Amino acid sequence: MIALLFSLMGREVKRFVDLSADETIDLWFTAKKVGGQLEHYHKASSLTFTIQDGPQAGQTVPHVHIHILPRKGGDFKENDEIYDAIDEKEKELKQNLNLDKERKDRSFEEMTQEAGEYRKLFL
Repeated sequence: MIALLFSLMGREVKRFVDLSADETIDLWFTAKKVGGQLEHYHKASSLTFTIQDGPQAGQTVPHVHIHILPRKGGDFKENDEIYDAIDEKEKELKQNLNLDKERKDRSFEEMTQEAGEYRKLFL
């Protein structure tokens, strides 16, 4: 799962509904570009874009971001099960994530390698 963080000139925006019209356009334009590259890179056939906008919607990190999930046929028995998987991951993160500390799901080396692979898509 890729999370596309939206931050403009150092302004951290907590909720999607707080974005200006221009910021909303920029966010979705960027999500489209990133999604298209990720779909091709992962040899996927579709994309799921999700936003949890506020704590009651499952937002565990208090800034606007879009989850971009490359999808392949049969990746879930029922297509909408992806939302259950997202909810489960969000619950797991909420239990394990202290928002005052840096999240360390993967090693720095793993994230560096992944970032390097994705960086090649946009050069």
